[in-house]
Amino acid sequence: MAGKIYRYLADDHTRLEELLERATSHPNKVEPSAYAEFRAGLLKHIAMEEKILLPAAQRLRGGKALHMAPKLRLDHGALAALLVPTPTPAVVAAIRAVLKAHNTIEEGPGGLYEQCEELAGAEADPILAQLRNAPEVRVAAHIDLSKIIEATRRAVKQAGYDLVL
Repeated sequence: MAGKIYRYLADDHTRLEELLERATSHPNKVEPSAYAEFRAGLLKHIAMEEKILLPAAQRLRGGKALHMAPKLRLDHGALAALLVPTPTPAVVAAIRAVLKAHNTIEEGPGGLYEQCEELAGAEADPILAQLRNAPEVRVAAHIDLSKIIEATRRAVKQAGYDLVL
């Protein structure tokens, strides 16, 4: 049975998936307000994992990072990079592809959330409180410069994805 931390973060994945679905419900058109909410929510979710969950797991392991932490951080970098340009069908498809693989690493058997839940033990409530109280992330305007698109391609490739942008 999933614990408090697992449920909170998995529920947030579901919320984000629903926002992305709403933002892209019309072919070849992205609904701006739903996408903006998705974008801000995904950046906050990444921040919660990077600033609260992964450091807590490392602390609870006596300073040793989880074996999956480097891969998760590369995925987080790729996702953050994909949120910089204006969303196109190719960018949205890339976000979906990364999230599909990434969320499995976090939610799957032996995944990040399960491991963190086991490590947290009596600290589950304080960690959950930190997650719930995480601040909103300031979101900048989209940037569509060619150097940004190229940097996004590199971040996605570095994370191990071969996707067309």
